[in-house]
Amino acid sequence: MDRIKKILFVAHHRLDRSPGQRYRFEQYFSYLNENGFSCELANIISEKDDEILYNSYNYFKKGWIALNAYRKRYLNYKNIKNYDLIVLYREAVLTRSIVFEKLFANSGVPLVFDFDDAIWIKDVSNVNRTLSFLKNEKKIEKILPLCAHVTCGNQYLRDYAIQFNKNVTILPSTVNTDLYKPMNLNGYSGKVKIGWVGSHTTIKHFQKIINVYRRLKDAYKEKISFKVIGDPNYENLELDIVGVPWDNDKEVELFNSFDIGVMPLPRDNWTEGKCGMKGLLYMSTGKPAVVSDVGANNTIIKDGENGFLCKGEDHWFKVLSELIENAQLRKQIGENGRKTVVDKYSTISQRDNYLNLYLSLINKQ
Repeated sequence: MDRIKKILFVAHHRLDRSPGQRYRFEQYFSYLNENGFSCELANIISEKDDEILYNSYNYFKKGWIALNAYRKRYLNYKNIKNYDLIVLYREAVLTRSIVFEKLFANSGVPLVFDFDDAIWIKDVSNVNRTLSFLKNEKKIEKILPLCAHVTCGNQYLRDYAIQFNKNVTILPSTVNTDLYKPMNLNGYSGKVKIGWVGSHTTIKHFQKIINVYRRLKDAYKEKISFKVIGDPNYENLELDIVGVPWDNDKEVELFNSFDIGVMPLPRDNWTEGKCGMKGLLYMSTGKPAVVSDVGANNTIIKDGENGFLCKGEDHWFKVLSELIENAQLRKQIGENGRKTVVDKYSTISQRDNYLNLYLSLINKQ
């Protein structure tokens, strides 16, 4: 009987806390386990730490969390020979240091670096802006050459990574389509609901086409409504919007609670690196995705077939108007979008790519 192969996944957050971790690797754990792997997640941020890190102030406590992360990573390193492969998601610790990346790389255990955003661009939340000097977004340039292999979510990220490491594979972020699927939520209310899912840090993207929403409201009156999920503090009385909080236990129901999903984005280097997850989640639940023609969206969506790529307010207004007026179009685009996700961006469609890559790296030793 073959020996069980052990993989250490090095990341910030605990299991099922971070959407990025889930869509990049956590949802493959069970399949890897079924195929002779043992997967261990080495996180450095606890549930208690979350409350401190993502609130303003508490600088002393934040400093202690950062120091404690070094202790945890040192313990990971001490036991590194127990593993056959290391998968590092973004960075080992929260600060500028790459000492653990160097130690892992020199351990003799193959190191894979995985990322799904343009993390070489500075992006600091407002609550931690004062501590931004502790971060170094350019440290990725020093980490990439250390690794046996690099995996990333789209072509834009690959083009960046290959400057520093020639062994780069695109593995798209994926959806568990056994979980995310269309649901019948008790019929039709008489209104077409336009929905957006995000957070308080990305609500500015929803707002990007606020004039389009106003035009739609003027044109369709009570025939439409808007729903914002993920920022409970958001209100727009003019459009009768009160934000709904995110709820992990009802995630699929939330995506099924509207008829059209929108994903407006600005065009910049950060958004070019995005992997299109919001659109994929809309599509997985059979909702027509209307998105900005930015980054991976252009790869995922064939305009007018499985979704819509928009640029400019008039274009947004035209596409959304067509979908509001045509229930059959909504249904057809939603079905085509769902098929695209199942075929190309589902966990099932990509799981053997993960398995084979990890096996090949282990067998190279």
